Amino acid sequence: MMRRVAGMALAAAALMAAAGCVRTVTTVATAPVKAAGKVVDWSTTSPSEADRKYARKMRKREEYCRKHPDAPECGQGGYAGPPR
Repeated sequence: MMRRVAGMALAAAALMAAAGCVRTVTTVATAPVKAAGKVVDWSTTSPSEADRKYARKMRKREEYCRKHPDAPECGQGGYAGPPR
């Protein structure tokens, strides 16, 4: 009877230790995938980010054209026309 209880305790301890190992293996296996995802996020521009950058550029150009209406890059209405 005592031997059976000791065996069950040893088996339970082994399972608990194995659960930690499985978690570690999972973490190590998914780390490269997560890192690659971060690199892709950093190296690409989302549509909303592109829209924000374009709007900022247009606001700066509009402000410049208000201050310098005769500048060659400023067309009618403060917007740049085609290159001359």
